[in-house]
Amino acid sequence: MKLNFFEKWLSNAKRSIVTTLLCVSAVVFFWQSTSFSNVAAIANPINNLIASKDAGDMVQEKVSKDAGRAKGFIRDTADRVEETAKKNAAKVDQADDKGSFVERKAKKDAGRIEKRAEEDAARTQKAVDNTKNAVEKTVDSIKDALSK
Repeated sequence: MKLNFFEKWLSNAKRSIVTTLLCVSAVVFFWQSTSFSNVAAIANPINNLIASKDAGDMVQEKVSKDAGRAKGFIRDTADRVEETAKKNAAKVDQADDKGSFVERKAKKDAGRIEKRAEEDAARTQKAVDNTKNAVEKTVDSIKDALSK
């Protein structure tokens, strides 16, 4: 049995209406779940901004504090390396009273190790400062963008 023109049109219309309703309900469901997932943010939107001024200041304080700690740790490590190099050179000096090749080499190595420790510490501290400055600059840029 063949469908006549009106029945084909009605069948296509039903299919289109059902598809449209299904799509609209899916969009509404998705929209509702994303909009109301954080009710506190809707109730009080000003205090929940990620990059608010208070949060930016807290981030900058934390970065400064952590950078200071990291630089202190780097300085302590460099001091320990230098101290160990001096102790090793002193042990070699005590073991050999003649001023032999080994003693001269140990003293030379101790000086080289101390110099290298200072250079490495300075380079690492500079990297920490650069990272801290980059983070602070980024936070300032975000705060400026949100304040406009």
